[in-house]
Amino acid sequence: MTSKIMVIDDDSDMLEAMRFLLESEGFEVITACGGAEGLETLKSVRPDYIFLDIMMPVMNGWDVLREIKNDEGLMDIPVSMLTVKPLTKEMLSNDDIKGIVDYVTKPFTKEDVMETLNQILAA
Repeated sequence: MTSKIMVIDDDSDMLEAMRFLLESEGFEVITACGGAEGLETLKSVRPDYIFLDIMMPVMNGWDVLREIKNDEGLMDIPVSMLTVKPLTKEMLSNDDIKGIVDYVTKPFTKEDVMETLNQILAA
């Protein structure tokens, strides 16, 4: 069965790049432009994995992550953050951040994304 991957980002170019990359690897891809749209989409779609941008206007990635992890129907979905800034050790010890399984730093390569996905989906 094909894994369903969701990408939540406010940058339409990033959404298309991730869609192309993931579909070329055989994944089904759902995209949402921004945090609010992502949460709305999650009411009707249950992905196997979520890539979530941190820096988004209105509702940032940490706010979206909190909503996901506080929802009993969604809390077990693995989430990796997409970020332009590497996450520091101090940031990773924050309770909010304990809800993520990994992060990918932009710009990234296909190998970066696939390594992150394969580690989790193979488990």
